[in-house]
Amino acid sequence: MDSADTVVFDLNTLNGKKIPDPITLPNNKGFKNGIGICLPYIKGNRNVLFLFFKNAKTFSRESNRIIRGIAMQLSITVRNIILTQEYESKIDVLSKSKMNTPEENEAPKIKNEGFHGIVGNSDAMRNVYELISQVASSQSTVLISGETGTGKELVASAIHNLSLVSNKKMIKVNCASIPENLIESELFGHEKGAFTGALETRIGKFEQAENSTIFLDEIGEMPLELQGKLLRVLQEKEIERIGSKNTIKVNVRVIAATNRLLEKEVAEGRFRSDLYYRLNVFPIPLPPLRERAEDIEVLGNFFLEKHSNKINKNIKGFSKKVLNSMTANAWPGNVRELENMVERSILFAKDETIKEMSFPVIFKTESTASENEFYIKTLQEIEKEHILKVVKKCNGRISGPQGAAVLLDLPGTTLISKMQKLGIKKKHF
Repeated sequence: MDSADTVVFDLNTLNGKKIPDPITLPNNKGFKNGIGICLPYIKGNRNVLFLFFKNAKTFSRESNRIIRGIAMQLSITVRNIILTQEYESKIDVLSKSKMNTPEENEAPKIKNEGFHGIVGNSDAMRNVYELISQVASSQSTVLISGETGTGKELVASAIHNLSLVSNKKMIKVNCASIPENLIESELFGHEKGAFTGALETRIGKFEQAENSTIFLDEIGEMPLELQGKLLRVLQEKEIERIGSKNTIKVNVRVIAATNRLLEKEVAEGRFRSDLYYRLNVFPIPLPPLRERAEDIEVLGNFFLEKHSNKINKNIKGFSKKVLNSMTANAWPGNVRELENMVERSILFAKDETIKEMSFPVIFKTESTASENEFYIKTLQEIEKEHILKVVKKCNGRISGPQGAAVLLDLPGTTLISKMQKLGIKKKHF
């Protein structure tokens, strides 16, 4: 039940044994083999998908892959059914109590839009939901990228909640909010007396996230000297507390997020390329709000209901003029800015409808403009990157039939000479 592996069994070996009805029926109908797949864990629910074959030869590695994909989708469907049943049950209770409740004290309607706490039904967001569903059940490292306010933490939470360790707490670390001299202790912990002020042993975030998920937000802000230590943790699956000579094995799934262009940070020497490639196993880019304009009205109504209930003001909607202005706005602060604007408009509203919304003037500085400029690489940089990718693909082999030189259509000696000229050393691959 705790394994993500597919279990194949012979139905003939079960004859004479007490077995559940769902397996007895296929056995009586002449099916030869059964396959059991435990669906990803949902709080309070364990579900197994059984498939039966009359001919075991029809079950291949490809069908195993397809079945596991179907199992993930079924798990999400089962979870949505459970949530829908809970929702309908709550609505039923509310409707029954409505007769004895004054109209002004009616409970707010519950909306069931979006995906695991993420609101939005646009094609761009549906692509994001599909990526979340594909990677959630694995242990792969995920890198979420997107502008500030696009909902990176919500995506990380959705991945964790759909994972096999959803019953455990996800540990969150904001790399930008911790002072540079404390971040190593925060992540890896320290021993008593390791430095001035270390009055007791501290358990770091990686140890706290054992057999669970750690979310490293704003990973692009991590100091360069600490990036090498994080790389070692990702590769070796072990940490070392400050002041200790012993290593501690950790089993932690890493999800990182950034609002920076890490490729540009790597090119300019502010982020290690080896760490970037190690983090970028499964990238999930989040679209800015201006690229999913069809979600603005849905989000606006969601935040309107949320904050009008909190502020205790009866606001029913937006005027058409305000909705048009919201849709046309660029929203540089994305969903977070939209939420703040809606809350502010509720506070200033004098009627049941929001008829005015003041949009701030955005001043673009030269530095902001330069960040969005296309980074032009030299031919040497492009050649170096390409050779490195091919050499890594060949597991460091340069010559021979399985070597990088064959793929690049170069003599082995020529490739070695090029690598020396470009500064490519063994440690790079």
